[in-house]
Amino acid sequence: MVSIVIPCYNRAWILEEAIRSVFDQHFQDFELIVVDDGSTDDTAELLAAYPRIRTTRQDHAGVSSARNLGISLARGTYIAFLDSDDLWLPEKLSAQVAFFQKRPDVLICQTEEIWLRNGARVNPKRRHAKPSGMIFEDSTKLCLVSPSAVMIRRDLFETIGGYDESLPACEDYDLWLRTTCRFPVYLLPTPLVIKRGGHGDQLSRQPGLDRYRIYALQKILENPPTSGLSPRQRKTAVEVLREKCRIYATGCMKRGRVAEGEYYLNLRQAFSPGVSNRLERPDE
Repeated sequence: MVSIVIPCYNRAWILEEAIRSVFDQHFQDFELIVVDDGSTDDTAELLAAYPRIRTTRQDHAGVSSARNLGISLARGTYIAFLDSDDLWLPEKLSAQVAFFQKRPDVLICQTEEIWLRNGARVNPKRRHAKPSGMIFEDSTKLCLVSPSAVMIRRDLFETIGGYDESLPACEDYDLWLRTTCRFPVYLLPTPLVIKRGGHGDQLSRQPGLDRYRIYALQKILENPPTSGLSPRQRKTAVEVLREKCRIYATGCMKRGRVAEGEYYLNLRQAFSPGVSNRLERPDE
């Protein structure tokens, strides 16, 4: 019933804990697909010890490509993702499957999380609080949907497409913008995911991530879904894009990256009221 996709790249040191948290689920009608994104550590040897896992390997192409490959191989009615450094509590799958069975109209839901940083529990700030329902406006400001916490009817990907493989980071922000502008994301308020952070190889620790969020906002404004954006959604997306451009351009100028800074200032101007011209992305 549920296809679980774990993408991994050189995470043998922590991957086994994630796998065990899947096999410890109370709900057992699942398949586990692990996509090895070209690891050079002991990942292959670790996975070989688990015959129940459907394992596939690709040349290193990034987490978006790995998740898309996992989706293409999935056979379940529902798809759930688990990042290789996160854990699930045993009730996670059963709670979400029960929710879907009660709400056949729902396409996506997520659970609350417990946050750990360097092994110590931390409390999310108020701005990270997860809303429930139509959350597009809130999602433009920062990513409020966690890959490890969601469960998705596979039909959703046929409607909105998969992950944007051109994005080396913030690929989830992009996917959730395309989702939340059209569909509600429901929250199960029980924390059933342990989200672990603080290690050096996290994508979220890369510098300059806002340029990818700006690109995601620019995409959805210039190429909205067939249903379009509502006036309120478009207004919010433009406001957030312009503010992110201002902040990112200021940082570029301070660091001497004048051409890049000017591009984002011009992009900000392109989305001023009454202006409709488009700009191509700068060379990276």
